[in-house]
Amino acid sequence: MALTKSHGYDLVSQKSPRSWTAAELHKPLFLTNPDVSVRGLNRMTAIVTGGGGAIGRAICRRFADEGVVVGVFDMNGTSAAETVELIHRGGGQAHSFVADIADYEAVKQGAAAFERVAGPTEILVNNAGWDRFANFLDSDVELWDRLIAVNFRGPLNLHHIVVRGMAERRRGKVINIASDAGRVGSSGEAVYAGCKGGLIAFTKSLARELASRGVNLNVVCPGPTDTPLFRDFAGEGEAGQKVAAALERAIPMKRLGRPEDLPGLVAFLSSEDASFITGQVISVSGGLTMHG
Repeated sequence: MALTKSHGYDLVSQKSPRSWTAAELHKPLFLTNPDVSVRGLNRMTAIVTGGGGAIGRAICRRFADEGVVVGVFDMNGTSAAETVELIHRGGGQAHSFVADIADYEAVKQGAAAFERVAGPTEILVNNAGWDRFANFLDSDVELWDRLIAVNFRGPLNLHHIVVRGMAERRRGKVINIASDAGRVGSSGEAVYAGCKGGLIAFTKSLARELASRGVNLNVVCPGPTDTPLFRDFAGEGEAGQKVAAALERAIPMKRLGRPEDLPGLVAFLSSEDASFITGQVISVSGGLTMHG
């Protein structure tokens, strides 16, 4: 495995960027998994933040199955590299970057590095997120700052840097992973819910600004999903099990969400089939939240 490091990010790649022959460019598809396919994703490029986590990894792998070249951005370099390795094993293409998404310059240099090896970014998925349970009046400014940095400032940085190129090229798809907490509120998550609600409103506003410039922006809101982040939030042992059991009873489909529940919708919203969809918010919650 070759590892190069520069300017606050790491680029991990086990394969050299592939160049296409004239014959290959005329082939209709190079999907790594022929059982999954939506229109217009083959040979696209995508940046996915939080790509080393449970939901992010599932999204990255689905994109790779669709023939997308994936930029896996994550704070955890080991997890990001593992996602890249899984994609390479399946015959897909991916490059891993370590960068703090709250750091504008790190994001700028990481995005530039990805585009040097993959070409212009055509899909952006702002998936990275972080939460910590605390009643608001018991929380402190340090916690607020960290929640805002990851859940709101980070996506703003990615939009400002990556979406600019999309608007100039008049082509691009952005999918922001928010949360149902941002739609309906959630006790013990006031600041996190505020960030996600802000991300929803920001997405709708930018979707209006860029609709005439060929850029579509939509939001996917997971409900309670069984990930390490959820288990960290709910707690371990009997207390955590009680939280999970209570949520399962409340969800009409009687189970927590799973990471694999999200990638199909993200792939669809990134595809040609969703070209007339922008500014929309879709919950993936097993029916826990039903908005008109």
